[in-house]
Amino acid sequence: MPFESFVAKRYLVSKHKINFITIISIVSVIGITIGVAALIVVLSVFNGFGSLVTSFLMNFDPDIRIELISPESDKKFVENILQSTNEIKDYSPFVSGKVLVYREGLTEVVSLKGIDEKNADLYEINEHILFGSFKLKSGMYPGAVIGIQLAEKLQAVTGDTITIVSPSGIEQALVQFSLPNTKKFIVTGIYSSDNNEYDASFIFSSLDVTQQLLGYGKDIQGYEIRLKNIDDAFDVKDHLSEQLNPELYSINTWYDFHRDLYSVMQIERWSAYIILSLIIAVATFNVLGSLAMSVIEKKRDIGILRAMGSKENSILKIFMFEGLLIGLAGTIAGLFLGYLICFLQLNFNIYPLDPTQYKIDSLPLELRLSDFFYISGVSMLLSFLASLYPARKAVKINIVESIKWE
Repeated sequence: MPFESFVAKRYLVSKHKINFITIISIVSVIGITIGVAALIVVLSVFNGFGSLVTSFLMNFDPDIRIELISPESDKKFVENILQSTNEIKDYSPFVSGKVLVYREGLTEVVSLKGIDEKNADLYEINEHILFGSFKLKSGMYPGAVIGIQLAEKLQAVTGDTITIVSPSGIEQALVQFSLPNTKKFIVTGIYSSDNNEYDASFIFSSLDVTQQLLGYGKDIQGYEIRLKNIDDAFDVKDHLSEQLNPELYSINTWYDFHRDLYSVMQIERWSAYIILSLIIAVATFNVLGSLAMSVIEKKRDIGILRAMGSKENSILKIFMFEGLLIGLAGTIAGLFLGYLICFLQLNFNIYPLDPTQYKIDSLPLELRLSDFFYISGVSMLLSFLASLYPARKAVKINIVESIKWE
């Protein structure tokens, strides 16, 4: 064992009696422990809520969406690129737009999306169907799949008929005194996506019927893409952007669809990280104080060590080691305590939630190894900085003054 670390341990844990410096050192360890544990728990909660919100928002959202924004956009060219991109699992053409849905005197303004029925797996709608089935063709009328909240507003069940009025042609209808584009649909399925926006205002129907209703004719609005790995979304977007003219095509990822919300969540997470790091910073001030008083108390020992031939660098290391040992003890204890709290919540639900209000029955947590490394790094860095000043003061102690009365 190195000489400096041995002396540092003796100074730290081999006290013959509990004195004020010992108490401050214990308080420092406890403070760092609480700060590290709080950071682990809070960041895990942010991770859990972030993943939960992302899963809710992405229930029916694609990983990437390409929109054709010019008459010169080439559908065949886009499809060739999509077919040659290995990261893409599936893709589907789509059209969408705002419409007015009517049933027995009840009306709602909703979004109508037309998709290819054979690509239904891309949207994972079948997994969220509560009543009926994902069937876009039903007898004499086309089928429509609506959300549970919209079904409640329209008082509709599977098998009921709804009328959809498209804004396409309304201006012409007003001028020529003719009826706007309208079409009747049969409710073939009712879904619940855990996303209030979708459940209350989204209707899915077949691509060809929606094209006619919204005035697209044979054209499409764009393509929606599902990737083999969602983490590749940004790389695939960059790859597509290099090949597609931005004046003809608009490319967005799942993050772009709700950028404002994701940005706020990220700001909140970093704010919590910085604020809770102040708890560790305050605890490291106690480390600085205890080491400063330890230097004063051990002034005679420092003089003797220097007189026996110890170099300035050795004295510096002794008190640096002492401060880092305090930081290390608090950090390890904090990591264990934070993990223990998260483990208990994940396995025993010590903080339950009302599922009727929050759609989940427990506080969501997600442990990430990277958080443990970041938090440990910050804790040890602050402990190192707090140890530096007292250690340098110890080096500057005058040898003769410290031992002249011995």
